[in-house]
Amino acid sequence: CVGLCGCCWALRPRYKRLVDNIFPEDPEEGLVKANMEKLTFFALSAPEKLDRIAAYLSERLTRELNRHRYGYVCIAMEAMEQLLLACHCQSINLLVESFLSMLRLLLEADKPHLYILATNSFVKFANIEEDTPSYHRSYDFFVSRFSEMCHSEHEDLYIQNKIRVSGIRGLQGVVRKTVDDELQVNIWEPRHMEKIVPALLVNLQQHINTNSDSPAEQTEVCFRELLSRAAYGHITNAIRPVLMHLDIHSLWEGPSFAVQCFQIIMYSIQSQHSHLVIQQLLGHLDANSRSPASVRAGIIEVLSEAAVIEASGSVGPTVLEVFNTLLRQLRQSVDYQLTGYYDNAAKHKTTSDEEKTLQDAVIKTIGSFANTLPVYQRSEVMLFIMGKIPVPGIYPALGSPNSGRMIQVMLLKSLLQVSEHYESTNLLTALPSSFLEPLLSFTLMEEPEIRLLVLSILTSLIDRHHNAASPTQMHQFLDVQHAQRLYRHVYLTCKEESSGKGHYQALITLLAVLSIELVNNEVLVDLIRLVLALQELALSSHEGLSTFNRCGVHAVCATFLYLLSQLGPPPELQQHVTQVIENRQKNAPHLLPDSVFSEEPRLPEGELMADKAFLLDQSKICEALTGSSYSVHIECFNTPYTPQLTDEDRLSKRKSIGDIISLQIDMGPDQCPDAQQVPSTEQITFETLKNTIEDSGSLEEEERRRRMQVMERFQTAPFEEIAAHCGARTSLLQSKLDQVFDLIVRPPPSPSGHPSHRSTPLYEMKFPDLSVY
Repeated sequence: CVGLCGCCWALRPRYKRLVDNIFPEDPEEGLVKANMEKLTFFALSAPEKLDRIAAYLSERLTRELNRHRYGYVCIAMEAMEQLLLACHCQSINLLVESFLSMLRLLLEADKPHLYILATNSFVKFANIEEDTPSYHRSYDFFVSRFSEMCHSEHEDLYIQNKIRVSGIRGLQGVVRKTVDDELQVNIWEPRHMEKIVPALLVNLQQHINTNSDSPAEQTEVCFRELLSRAAYGHITNAIRPVLMHLDIHSLWEGPSFAVQCFQIIMYSIQSQHSHLVIQQLLGHLDANSRSPASVRAGIIEVLSEAAVIEASGSVGPTVLEVFNTLLRQLRQSVDYQLTGYYDNAAKHKTTSDEEKTLQDAVIKTIGSFANTLPVYQRSEVMLFIMGKIPVPGIYPALGSPNSGRMIQVMLLKSLLQVSEHYESTNLLTALPSSFLEPLLSFTLMEEPEIRLLVLSILTSLIDRHHNAASPTQMHQFLDVQHAQRLYRHVYLTCKEESSGKGHYQALITLLAVLSIELVNNEVLVDLIRLVLALQELALSSHEGLSTFNRCGVHAVCATFLYLLSQLGPPPELQQHVTQVIENRQKNAPHLLPDSVFSEEPRLPEGELMADKAFLLDQSKICEALTGSSYSVHIECFNTPYTPQLTDEDRLSKRKSIGDIISLQIDMGPDQCPDAQQVPSTEQITFETLKNTIEDSGSLEEEERRRRMQVMERFQTAPFEEIAAHCGARTSLLQSKLDQVFDLIVRPPPSPSGHPSHRSTPLYEMKFPDLSVY
């Protein structure tokens, strides 16, 4: 029998004998290296035998695996690895199918050490650069199996980590093997990405281990490599599973894992593809418009961090889309805050605090995005935001009065965020008329918060050298017309009785920045005239200002003129201002900022009396400037500064955004008298026509009361009453037009005093044909 067996073994094919010879009698001895060299030499000499060698090695591995002889299983895998390395330049495709089938067997076995063995072999194979194309390989099984290993829940934590790390390394090998080979399976297809990405993210969350073999660290390496290899058309498929995973596991809320995840993404992908990630996040934010405020805030926080990383400004063509989406979220949040629900069905409640947190996050994100843009695009963004703000008298009201006012505040805060990072070498570029005029209209609103925001925005835009905190002298020039607009609105802002401590402090800062950035002889004189006009305003008892307001304006005047006196005028001016301040410190501290702007202002009881020693004296100021380079402008002091009211002021003076209704319909039914007959002897003059068409003016207080009545009527009156009111106004206008036409067609009075017959109107006369020529 022994002889017969020997004869049968001798008759076996040579490649089988060579394969059998590499297995020792004791598996612990390992691969027989001398015999392995013979097998490798034979494989290289007869490459047509490679597929048979590989098939037989696979057969041996299957047999040993079924017998649980794992030592021989390891020897078979080692032999196959050496053959792959030796033969890859010639006919590696003949080995690969058998090799992959051997790996499948190991991965299907319920033995963790075999998982690790198969993974190590696959990684070695993935690092081999092949010279010949392959057509019929499939890695679907390996994607699924390695992803499954990443989710291992083995009871032994050490073994669990080993299995997970092996799964991650296996996925990394699949990516390396397939990503650059067009003939291989497209690893970027959604069906593969939806397995790979969640498997990586699950392990990325685990930061409990700090050693180099921890799943979290290994996952980050794999995740970065995957993203770095993503081409333009693959970004969407790679990011969508990330968004889905964060949604399913509620990871937008709480600890900022989502932020860390997208930081890895933004730093790993190619920079020219960053805007695609931004687009994905924007779309996801819109898709979650009906989600809780915490979820929306989490997505917006990620957007903000992504914008900071994307410092090259490659937001690209989606710039306005970004800001439009964020502003839309602000609008929706305001609606949710007012209704108390974040869905149309009024089933899911939200709180004011949650929505305010979201709004702060949106405003911060707007600033982050704007900070990544070049200067010219920031200008466009500011104009875009300004175009979204409901401006009194220009844009229609948005929703309820509260909603409109809150939207104004939110958008102005957003504008402030953009302006804080705006740096322009030309103030005419920073403050074009199309931007400045609607912005200044808000300084006349009665809501203190809105006025304070506008003052802060103006300060940010003008303060190009960041002097608001530590002023230093800078000489720049501003268009005179722009400067006059700013002076006028500063003056009108001081007339507001609702101004508080913050408004006056903001005014001081704005005036200080104006003087530093724009100061020259002419501007300085204009500013002194403005200060003197403000002082007269505070002294006047006809403006209806409270004692606090009047003290606040006096404090603004003293503080600002003290700063102004140090920017170039003769020392005599500073001496006068210093003397006034010292007098106030002794006997009238309530006229200085330290007192009036403290937490508990110390105000005088009764009527405010200002002694001449406490006031800035125009004659002494002129005397101080005489003989200096400012002498040529001294004559300007003879004309007191008086701001001219414009249509913009009349349009802007509204109680709230709810007052933006119809500017033509502002008379009550009791103010619509029947048209009176004009005496027959009245002559037609320009004043006649003007007085006939226009209503006579009224005092400002009466005008304000009347507008309040109009606002209340249009907010509370039924539609029928409003329609009747509009009809009455139309009838009044028609009657006045009839008066005008009657004056036009009526003949002049007869010299004899007798009334003449009504002449034929010109438009009814018939002229002979010859007259036409």
